[in-house]
Amino acid sequence: MRRWNGWGDDSVEEHVPHRAMTLLRELVGPSTRPVDASLHEVVAAVPESRVTPDGGAGRGLIVDALDRVRHARGQSLPDWVALRSGRLGATPDAVARPADSAAVAALMATAAARGWTLVPYGGGSSVVGGVNVVASDRPTVTVDLSATAGLRLLDETSGLATFGAGTYGPAVEAALESRGRRLGHYPQSFEGSTIGGWVAARSVGQQAHGYGRIDELFAGGHLETPRGPLDLPPHPASAAGPDVRQVVLGSEGRLGVLTQVTVRTSLTPRLERFSAYVVPDWGLALELARRLGQSGLPLSMARVSTPLETATTFALAGDRRGSGLLRRYLGWRGQGAERCLVIVGLAGHPDVVGVTVRAVDDLVRGSHGVAAPGVGPAWSRSRFSAPYLRNALWDEGYAVDTLETATDWTTLPALATELAQVLRHGLEPAGEQVHAFSHLSHPYATGSSLYTSYVFRLPGDPAEILERWRTLKSAASEVIVRHGATISHQHGVGTDHAPYLGAEKGPLGMRAIEALVHEFDPDGVMHRGVLLEDRPG
Repeated sequence: MRRWNGWGDDSVEEHVPHRAMTLLRELVGPSTRPVDASLHEVVAAVPESRVTPDGGAGRGLIVDALDRVRHARGQSLPDWVALRSGRLGATPDAVARPADSAAVAALMATAAARGWTLVPYGGGSSVVGGVNVVASDRPTVTVDLSATAGLRLLDETSGLATFGAGTYGPAVEAALESRGRRLGHYPQSFEGSTIGGWVAARSVGQQAHGYGRIDELFAGGHLETPRGPLDLPPHPASAAGPDVRQVVLGSEGRLGVLTQVTVRTSLTPRLERFSAYVVPDWGLALELARRLGQSGLPLSMARVSTPLETATTFALAGDRRGSGLLRRYLGWRGQGAERCLVIVGLAGHPDVVGVTVRAVDDLVRGSHGVAAPGVGPAWSRSRFSAPYLRNALWDEGYAVDTLETATDWTTLPALATELAQVLRHGLEPAGEQVHAFSHLSHPYATGSSLYTSYVFRLPGDPAEILERWRTLKSAASEVIVRHGATISHQHGVGTDHAPYLGAEKGPLGMRAIEALVHEFDPDGVMHRGVLLEDRPG
């Protein structure tokens, strides 16, 4: 069963290796384990629902307090603080599980007539407040799309596959793999997120360099809106005016509920390979990332870590067999304390993969790098288990959060430096240190994403945890905006990034987005807590 106050399946446990805990205590300080509220305590505090199910329009609504708790929050650090402290705040008044577009349309009609707000809910994996209920005098119904899950149609000639929006990542790939095809969209939340959520948040997978971002894979689908249905035909290309798909992508539930998604799939690659390298310092690593992004090579992914993230990665490997030998080998090859880890993914025909590997090897040698045997496959095997470490670190008394952006190659070095500094020193007035480290997860021809994780000690007061998070989040967001970088490369806007969206879109762009929202949802039925800074009354 899904963990109610953390990430993933509650039967899966990750442990922080001794080497990693030692590093963390050195950099951040020793911690005190928190005392979390129990599920029973949280459920008991849920107020009475303002929605009354009946045999007519309200049929199928669930007002059970446990179900409402499980749909009240996502996976951001403030969400965890709310759940684990028992200070949950607003919860949905009911949960609906419509099975198809007709049921969603009926629910919207009821919501409009009764003054409800609807919050679409896929996997609940948002880390930016994207599924959170906002306190309001209007009852809120969370729309759980799990009943829509499943492969609806696969056109093997065209490679188009249509899924119910509530289909989770592993189920998407399992349905395609049995037919010799693949979508190839692998966000780190892959196991706990849905195909509809990927579209709504304009998601980016780890192997987007080869398979494409979700905005490239999303061919069409069906959006149920308060104004009526919107069908998006899956043309291979079109010059027929503005692309309405792009309006739906990244709309985060403000325009309606996505019920079906049609995606462009590819044949399952005959060979897939993940190779790891180490280069001597960050300057060389940045240059290698740029050369990889501009090389035109058919890579499926490239990931380049800072020295501090590299050290953290090797510490998290603990004392597994071969890790000590690898560290000694890298030292012998001249890769010292400033070394940077590079992981490159390849997928396709064996002959093409072979040629590409040799080309990548040449680029790495040009940056004075060496191969890191075994690291690439190990990363591939464990890449979706990394979020479970958040659970383990919380239990040890440490808070973990992430933020990400993207900018051009000219701006990137200064942005990366300033972002790391503002996070590491952000809590010094409180006498606290922060462990912050980054990697480039998606090098493009003109620039790259920058993904940053940061860790700090949990104080005993939940309000103080939130205050420290706000201090760090706002300082980092202001740095991103000041450098002209995007406020989000892959996590979306939600509630957390809404205050900074205007800096990127401009006044006219924001008015255009607001006009679209009003056109699709004139009465404000849909989730008014995300994307724009309006709040329900």
